[in-house]
Amino acid sequence: MEQFDVVVAGAGAAGMMCAIEAAKRGRRVLVLDHAKAAGEKIRISGGGRCNFTNLRTEPKAFLSANPKFCISALRRYRPADFIALIDKAGIAWHEKTLGQLFCDGPATQVVKLLLDEMARHGVILRLETSIGEIQQAGGGFRLTAGGRAIACQSLVIATGGKSIPKMGATGFGYEVAARFGVPVVEPRPALVPLTFEIGLLERLKPLAGVAVDVRVMGGGTSFDEAMLFTHRGLSGPAILQVSSYWRPGEEIVVDMAPGIDVFSLLKAAKAERGRAALATVLGEHLPRRLAQLIAEQTGAQGNLADTPDRLLRQAAEAVNAWRVKPVGSEGYRTAEVTAGGVDTRALDQRSMMVTAVPGLYFVGEVVDVTGWLGGYNFQWAWASGWCAGQAV
Repeated sequence: MEQFDVVVAGAGAAGMMCAIEAAKRGRRVLVLDHAKAAGEKIRISGGGRCNFTNLRTEPKAFLSANPKFCISALRRYRPADFIALIDKAGIAWHEKTLGQLFCDGPATQVVKLLLDEMARHGVILRLETSIGEIQQAGGGFRLTAGGRAIACQSLVIATGGKSIPKMGATGFGYEVAARFGVPVVEPRPALVPLTFEIGLLERLKPLAGVAVDVRVMGGGTSFDEAMLFTHRGLSGPAILQVSSYWRPGEEIVVDMAPGIDVFSLLKAAKAERGRAALATVLGEHLPRRLAQLIAEQTGAQGNLADTPDRLLRQAAEAVNAWRVKPVGSEGYRTAEVTAGGVDTRALDQRSMMVTAVPGLYFVGEVVDVTGWLGGYNFQWAWASGWCAGQAV
């Protein structure tokens, strides 16, 4: 039977960070992953440029049933700490918008950095290796993996959530939690496009591919970013953000001209430019196809002088407060992350260890901590992995 101090299940961002930190402390570390390559989600992130952190990282950017849990890890391992690692490796980067940091070159540079660090500190990595039975034994754990029996003192579950199954995502981490009686907050797709019923899709068909800057409100929060009409419903950063808070059966409210009182705008145009069409005036502030559809569906096809105020108000509400009830989301297939996960109330916030099962740790996306779009989830992976690495 092989003996290790630490076995890490999952060669993603959190798992590799944990392995590096544990190995730095002289621990003998084994990382296992069923995929053919390590860090696949890192590789495809940020359009292949890896949005590796966010300078604006703070607890309010994270969703959890226990919102305060993430504070300790995020304070102990900050964006500046990972930036220092990136700089040391000579990886060029830039800030895009809203504090989002991206590599200038391919995301594979970040994967290579982590693999090089693991190798430098003696971490053993075994890919295409699935984990079988896991049980407590001798003050630690015994497991089978790739036909081998392995014993370890500490076991770290860093297997991620269910998002993007084509990349090999599974619910393995939740299964491990269940084996050891660790509670799980129901997982659900997050940072995911929302979908509409067929009738609404048919009415909005002319808008597929149209993007507009919006303020979208839902689930008790709001986001100001771009929204994209699709053949299935809505996407774009604003929608992905609010999707983490939205629940089936709820509506969202979209302001497609934030900061503009559209009714006052139309009233003024009616008085000053009465011969102008509603679609023309709206088109000065909205994409042309969107302005035209709102005018058509409002029934205001003549000039403004002949359009009653009630129709102007309807058009204004369609712009400033479009209320729509999605029927669902595109699911784990396109979700960037999984919300929910291992209940943080079962974990120690400094070490990420299960308080009732000494030696068992959960880090990264498998935990019920979900960040906003824009590098926040990577920062949680680095921070939670780093914290566990100091304790295993």
